[in-house]
Amino acid sequence: MSSSMALPEGGSLPLRERLAALVAVAAARLLARRSPRWIRSVLLLVRRGARPATVAEASAARRAVTAVSALCAGEGCLPRSLATVLLCRMRGTWPTWCTGVRTAPFAAHAWVVADGVPVDEPHPPGHYRPVIVVPSYGSPGWTGRR
Repeated sequence: MSSSMALPEGGSLPLRERLAALVAVAAARLLARRSPRWIRSVLLLVRRGARPATVAEASAARRAVTAVSALCAGEGCLPRSLATVLLCRMRGTWPTWCTGVRTAPFAAHAWVVADGVPVDEPHPPGHYRPVIVVPSYGSPGWTGRR
């Protein structure tokens, strides 16, 4: 589902942050095995009460997730994006979660967006066409509907 990317340089996380990231990764791996409809329903429920995440907050969550999981640091875009939004939610924020496709050549991808910008993605905005989007309450993509 992802394009190839190099593993980030390992950094040490404080124990509390490492544990939170590990919990987010474990939950994301379980969630990633479910249907897209089920994933969307769970994320719509979990995001309640969170404020929109900034790029810095979402980027920090993504770095923590990739530091504790080789799957999330490599080709696992779905568990990486899910773990990122779940870790942000544990911290009281919510970036926009997206899945989408491109057609030439066909590829699917999952990513997070904060402040209208894809967070730490190698591709420019618009490279993938969003298919499922779970924005935070009050963010530009939020319509007020479930």
